Amino acid sequence: MASPSIPNLSAHGAKMPAIGFGTSSLGKCAEIVATALKLGYRHIDTAWKYGTERSVGDGIRASGVPRNEIFLCTKVSHEYLRGEDFARSVDESLKNLGLDYVDLLLVHWPNPDIQLAEPMAALAKAKRQGLTRHIGVANFTIALLDEAIRLCPEPLVNLQAEYHPYLDQGKLTEACRRRGLIFTAYCPLGRGRLLRDPVLADIAVRKGRSVAQVALRWLVQQGNIVPIPRSSNPG
Repeated sequence: MASPSIPNLSAHGAKMPAIGFGTSSLGKCAEIVATALKLGYRHIDTAWKYGTERSVGDGIRASGVPRNEIFLCTKVSHEYLRGEDFARSVDESLKNLGLDYVDLLLVHWPNPDIQLAEPMAALAKAKRQGLTRHIGVANFTIALLDEAIRLCPEPLVNLQAEYHPYLDQGKLTEACRRRGLIFTAYCPLGRGRLLRDPVLADIAVRKGRSVAQVALRWLVQQGNIVPIPRSSNPG
């Protein structure tokens, strides 16, 4: 799945490139996604809620990178976790993307008004139908993660949540490690705040690297963490 320079992490049969490109709040991002893929990214993260699925699909096609070399994640929003709504959301996402499957499908946020068994059954069904190769959850607590694992007829491979040096997620990442899951870290640069951090700036100078490289390396070297930075600037 990864380009030659990017290793894979493995979990329950899934092989996920160890760094990805996020598309949250990027709007029309086809050119940016195509540029990211041409530069060597092979893991693209989107969601129905982001409104970027159509652009992501266009960017994949414009890049010229074969579909089977790309690991693509999308998500079902918390409003659509009932069985029929879930299925319609997946169909809409695939239509937006212009693709017949994704590599990873996540429940984007838990919904306390809907019993967790319902979306877990729908998630497993989507996998069995070949609409996604792997499944997981996002923004779940450890307790909710354990409940999801217990209720889901298919193995979960991933939990996605915000993680960077300003937000301690040690307990959650360790919980994922013990359960054999990959942890995807969104906002790995702290929404840009880390780029102005004096401690990281000092480390970056001493290492001859950029602040962003230091922050991303800190995540990657933990072993089961996949950061998904993003940029609106192709440069």
